[in-house]
Amino acid sequence: MTPVGFQDKVAFVWKVADKLRGTFKQHEYGSVMLPLLVLRRMDAVLAPTKQTVLDAAAGMSDIGEGQSALLKKKAGHRFYNTSPLTFASLLGDDKNLADNLRTYIRRLSPEAYAVMEAYDFDPKLERLDRAGILYAVVADFADLDLRPSVVSNEAMGYIFEELLRKFSEMSNETAGEHYTPREVISLMVHLLVSGETAKELTENPKPVRTVYDPAAGTGGMLMTALHHIKDLNPAAIVNVFGQELNDETWAIAQSDLMMQDTAPERMRNGNSLTADAFPTEKFDYILANPPYGVDWKAYAAPIKDEHTKQGFHGRFGAGLPRVSDGSFLFLQHMLSHMKPTGSRVGIVLSGSPLFSGQAGSGESEIRRWILENDWLEGIVALPDQMFYNTGISTYVWILTNDKADEDRGSVKLIDARELGTKMRKSLGNKRKELTPAAINEIVRLYGGARGEYASDLRVKVLTNETFGFQRITVERPMRRRWEVTAKAVADEPYAAYASLVGQRYETEKLLLSELPALTTAQKKAFAKSCAVVDSEAPIFTGRGCKVEPDPDLRDQENVSLPAGWLSLDDQAREKALIESAEAHLENEIRPYVPDAWIDHAKTKVGFEIPFTRQFYVYTPPRPVAEIAQEIKDLEGQIQQWMSGLAL
Repeated sequence: MTPVGFQDKVAFVWKVADKLRGTFKQHEYGSVMLPLLVLRRMDAVLAPTKQTVLDAAAGMSDIGEGQSALLKKKAGHRFYNTSPLTFASLLGDDKNLADNLRTYIRRLSPEAYAVMEAYDFDPKLERLDRAGILYAVVADFADLDLRPSVVSNEAMGYIFEELLRKFSEMSNETAGEHYTPREVISLMVHLLVSGETAKELTENPKPVRTVYDPAAGTGGMLMTALHHIKDLNPAAIVNVFGQELNDETWAIAQSDLMMQDTAPERMRNGNSLTADAFPTEKFDYILANPPYGVDWKAYAAPIKDEHTKQGFHGRFGAGLPRVSDGSFLFLQHMLSHMKPTGSRVGIVLSGSPLFSGQAGSGESEIRRWILENDWLEGIVALPDQMFYNTGISTYVWILTNDKADEDRGSVKLIDARELGTKMRKSLGNKRKELTPAAINEIVRLYGGARGEYASDLRVKVLTNETFGFQRITVERPMRRRWEVTAKAVADEPYAAYASLVGQRYETEKLLLSELPALTTAQKKAFAKSCAVVDSEAPIFTGRGCKVEPDPDLRDQENVSLPAGWLSLDDQAREKALIESAEAHLENEIRPYVPDAWIDHAKTKVGFEIPFTRQFYVYTPPRPVAEIAQEIKDLEGQIQQWMSGLAL
């Protein structure tokens, strides 16, 4: 459930932002408010141990690694501030506020100072000072109570994300830049760390686990995963790793990790697709909510280069999706970071990766690669209107390279679209949430898909082959006769043959024998203009008396893969495809089109996951008599009303 009481903090900061009007443009508000919010949160977190840190730092002439480690220990956090000033005391010297605030920031530990540098805050501070509004803004933030006892880390995450959403809307940023609701993260984490995985954690006296998010945002997924694992086993050692492209969002995540005693150096700034910050690392749990439908054309060169030169030795060997949506690039990147001994992967995707792309396309080949390796464990369809900046349908994919024996060769589909609860107050496009009860129900359905919930209409367990098909090309013979028309001889050099108008020929050869003066190219063009489709005409044959297919009658159909096809070797696969296609031809096509055949050279294998189709329930139309009676009744009511009006 969304934490109570965070909206008043959001409203407070939003109101303070109004003081920037005239000094900053609206799209700049976030770059001022967010670093001040981070700074105020750090100030509140460090307050209880501030004097202890100052006493320890007093005797230090220089702060090296050893001294820094000691100050962190004294602070009780992964960061500290050796400035004697606080947000409150800064206000005691209004004439020197700007300089004192700069000094306050510079006295932060290197990790915390790097956060403020990411915001490039100093120029904004200067503008605030010149405009004469610095004191008023700092005074407002000094009044903002962000003590951990008042605002939990979870609530702080919601504050950051809601403000980010609001500021991104003001700057007209792309709708694909959205943030993941914490209850969705909670669901993902419960699906990743449940069953035997959770049992291993609880039974191990001191387990060590690694968690990675390549599109970390504000770090919400990492922190939720960390807390969940710690709840299962307080003795667990959880090391979190993340990478985030947006500087400001990274700064928030970095500060959050520091305040929760997590190594901030494991949160890296940059594009994980083009500059993987952890190229040699493998992780136990990998989860992400990458941006939906975001164009990756601007940085396509290194990705295409890696795909071409490294193949499956790189991250993108399975294929490249369309440049209009990089979701599958993130998924491939995540799968490349699985441990050989077993990892679990969770990713939030839109509906497009389920089915976009025809057989042989990049998307289809990526799905094929995943299913051939038997990595896809399950997919959960979420309710709509779950996200802040988009109302589209979303799905949680769970993948692993260490499936339980009973799950091998199959995929679990869970339809949770009706389990959302309407919120009392919307947050942007977010109008629904998952309650703890709904999360528990989804986890139960997922875990019991083969057992007690196998008959539940919201649950399906399907073989991997179910999602595959062969795209066959059905040909029919070309049947033509040739008839000279007035149009065909309207222009030179064909006008000389106007006397042939109305003449019919059974073969192209007979027609061309009438055109000795034309070049080969001219004859070909003339024959084409005279060709007429005729189902009663003889079959047209080309070189070697080979029957020519009619491109106008060509059709393509999808034929399901044979059962167990994925477990066959390449030769057996090819034979099985031909046999199943020919059986389809004999049973489904030739009874209606006896002269049809399949061109097996054009066959392509594709994979898609038609989630909605799997859960479609046919509703028969109402009986005609019932509808007619209803219309008759309505007509009678209307007549009564009209009669009443006449009176």
